Amino acid sequence: MNRKLKLSELNRLSVEAFKAAEKCPVIVVLDNIRSHHNVGSIFRTADAFAFEAIYLCGYTPVPPHREIHKTALGATESVNWKKFETTLDAVNELKQQGYSVICIEQTEHKIMLDKFKKDSTKKYALVFGNEVEGVEQEVINASDAVVEIPQFGTKHSLNISICAGIVMWEFYK
Repeated sequence: MNRKLKLSELNRLSVEAFKAAEKCPVIVVLDNIRSHHNVGSIFRTADAFAFEAIYLCGYTPVPPHREIHKTALGATESVNWKKFETTLDAVNELKQQGYSVICIEQTEHKIMLDKFKKDSTKKYALVFGNEVEGVEQEVINASDAVVEIPQFGTKHSLNISICAGIVMWEFYK
């Protein structure tokens, strides 16, 4: 038999211990995300993989908000976040701090996620775009690279929280 563990057996960090723990050198940048639920889900994933922070840009909703908390389940307390007027402001700050900025988008000169070679000596910022419009072109122009998730069905995109989860896992590994 393979017994399911109880929550008390998972040995998770407290919020205080998580804040003090070493982080995966990745910051998630959300470019004008509309859905509170998507934002909350990305907070929860950033907590799961111990990412440095989330940058909330443009009209992306910010905590505290009831709809974000529904999916974040407390991760807005553990994951550091910062609000920016524009995504380009966030990208410029990150580049000045030595981050390699990677947009997750479908463009002419992208690198497919399964072909992207992560450099373990670099810090990364992953930019995820609006649910309808994607990442702003001026942000793509300012980025260091564009990565696309391979897809083989009839649809053109994935939900942003699913997309973020896939890419975040790949950058955590």
